[in-house]
Amino acid sequence: MTTNTVSQSRSANRTPSALDNLRPLLLDVAVPLGSYYLFKNAFGASTFAALAWSSVIPALRTGWSLVKERKVNALAGLILVVNVVSLLLSFVSGDPRLMLAKDGAVSSTVGIGILVSVALGRPMMTAGMKPFLVKGDRAKEAAWQRLMSGHAQGSADFLRKERLFSVVWGVALLAECVARVVGAYTLPVDTMVWLGGVMMIAVMALTFAVSGAFGVGPMERMLTAETGRHDEAESRRPGGVESRRTGEVEGNSSLAGSTHR
Repeated sequence: MTTNTVSQSRSANRTPSALDNLRPLLLDVAVPLGSYYLFKNAFGASTFAALAWSSVIPALRTGWSLVKERKVNALAGLILVVNVVSLLLSFVSGDPRLMLAKDGAVSSTVGIGILVSVALGRPMMTAGMKPFLVKGDRAKEAAWQRLMSGHAQGSADFLRKERLFSVVWGVALLAECVARVVGAYTLPVDTMVWLGGVMMIAVMALTFAVSGAFGVGPMERMLTAETGRHDEAESRRPGGVESRRTGEVEGNSSLAGSTHR
């Protein structure tokens, strides 16, 4: 066996760490958002410049996926679309109520993107949810793949919960957008300036709770059950722990009978 073969074997058998599972979320969401605030607050860049520079990584990631993998990187593409919408809206000025209402455009863009991904059978929020369920555990990673394949016991329910998780987030963000627009044109401007942030925090907290109760919680229990079923099935296979124990018992019984005779 060559050194390269050994290295590849070790790489294939390595248990994915939490960082491995979180890497797509970090690159596609955290880095662009963090770079926006870094350019705007630390370097004093304009909103337009900060949005433009923070769009570089999502644009590169989206382009790389199209060229290399011939598919769209959903998270990177969504962040890119949000940034483009924000860039276009940055030209809107004048009416303070319109300025307050336009903040809801970002939420609506994200919400629509999430719901479209569900309709296409590729729920976008799964990438952010999976690391918290798998936690870098190789057995849970394997159980996740079996359940997602549609062939494991409980796969249908697991896939429904996966879609529901994204639907909850998509609907919540659209609702937040509607509430923000309504508030911008019905409440005093001074009130809406601080209330907009409060509304976002409240929506995020409520959505985390609801999506956790109806999506993450049940999926975590199904993942644990599938891991247990697989471990039990493995132990009963020829050469497994249970099989070896049965062989030892039968061997001891035969030996005892022979001695008795």
